[in-house]
Amino acid sequence: MTTKDRLSDEELRALASDWRRRALHGDLHARGVAHELETEMRRRLGSPFPNYDTLDMRPLERRAAVQRRWWRFWSDR
Repeated sequence: MTTKDRLSDEELRALASDWRRRALHGDLHARGVAHELETEMRRRLGSPFPNYDTLDMRPLERRAAVQRRWWRFWSDR
């Protein structure tokens, strides 16, 4: 295998994707190779900042609504 340092960003991305696909299809050796290539990609390009807004699966109108706190039920008597 070519050294990671000599690969262009596009070649590195393609190889990492290919090895990850192999790993997902059950090749046990491919998991380590994919991890090394993905680590090199993160080192070069930086780790992407997660978009936490996409993790909230509630509809938009429910996200903006202020939800009642659970202890207010007991104190509203």
